[in-house]
Amino acid sequence: MARTGSNSMRRRAFIQNSAAATVAATGLTPAASEAQNNPPGTRKPLEMPKRVLGKTGVEVTILNAGTARAPGALDRLLRFEYNRGVRFFDTAATYGTEGAFKKWFAAMPEVRKQVFLATKDGVAQPSDMLKRIDLRLEALGTDYIDLLYFHALAGKAVDFGLTGNEMEWPRSKEMKETIEAIKKTGKVRFVGFATHDRLRAEQLEIAAEGNLMDVIMLMMTPWEEKDSKLNRAIDACHKKNIGLVAMKLVAGNLVRRGVRIDAPMLQKRGLSPYQGMLQALWTDERISAACVAMFNTDQVNQNTEAARRFEPMKPAEIQELHAALLKAGPMLCASCDGRCQRAAGTAARLGDLTRLLTYHEHHGARRWARNAYAELTDEERNWHGADLDAAHEVCPMHLDFAQLLPEVDRRLG
Repeated sequence: MARTGSNSMRRRAFIQNSAAATVAATGLTPAASEAQNNPPGTRKPLEMPKRVLGKTGVEVTILNAGTARAPGALDRLLRFEYNRGVRFFDTAATYGTEGAFKKWFAAMPEVRKQVFLATKDGVAQPSDMLKRIDLRLEALGTDYIDLLYFHALAGKAVDFGLTGNEMEWPRSKEMKETIEAIKKTGKVRFVGFATHDRLRAEQLEIAAEGNLMDVIMLMMTPWEEKDSKLNRAIDACHKKNIGLVAMKLVAGNLVRRGVRIDAPMLQKRGLSPYQGMLQALWTDERISAACVAMFNTDQVNQNTEAARRFEPMKPAEIQELHAALLKAGPMLCASCDGRCQRAAGTAARLGDLTRLLTYHEHHGARRWARNAYAELTDEERNWHGADLDAAHEVCPMHLDFAQLLPEVDRRLG
């Protein structure tokens, strides 16, 4: 569950109470009202709330634009996100989207110093990352990277097929020496890792103990159980001032058209369900930013508006939203820790299978999802014979595995 406490975020009151009342009376969305009151050419640059990203000391926008998606019209969307106030951007070697940043920076060199740019790469050993830096710089068309993530750490991550001692990396001597060497190049400002692994609670615990990482990006939800292992691990990292970025927050929710979300608090606040999820996450002040892939200008408008209008939610509001989303039938469980697989008595990676289906259906990364699915072993893909009712019961998001897994076979197989 999200926590409240002392606020380290700088706010700019973008919508005053009187303006909000006018919006409600006219039926205009805040974005439409803003456009009406500020004709093109007279509009002030849009701003967004910021938070300090842990020990980096850098203030980043609370909305982090992710590019884990099919490239498509990304060139135009990056500029639109920037114009809407986003200054924190995320990409990766595996996404195939770094080239869009290269084109953007070539066309508008002044933008590079105004954004905080993160990218990721996967390696077999920490020291191998030193060989990847120049590759990432060339792909991005820049001479420095603000934040370089190790992309996955533990066990056999679906994305990279790693095996060995990756769990120990965040506190290892080799990682310490590698991070020092990376920063010594002057080409990378900060180093961290990104994880959606089922063992991420353990990864974060080890990271807090080692205290080597500047930033960790992790899959999570606004309603993590207070006494859960993951929530305690998040606390431990926060106490060490490790910057925390949430991902996979909205992925897999409300994918089906016509889904009704019965949450009066959304109407009261004038929010869409996606906006509600973001504001619920931002209520947790341990989290500096939410990394969200946005696929069109409507989503960019909604999410940037949610950021500028952010006000912390009450615990009861967060729980109301959570209950409403469960009824909508989500596709991905951002709280997955493998309990579904254990309860089902199967070696099939149930949480990863639904995650890959989400990439295919929600992110439009169809080829990438199918390739990642093909890299799984037959045992990791074969959910047939598993107790899917038991998996459904223990899943924090109560995924309907009996409905979703046949879709995995049909669309990814």
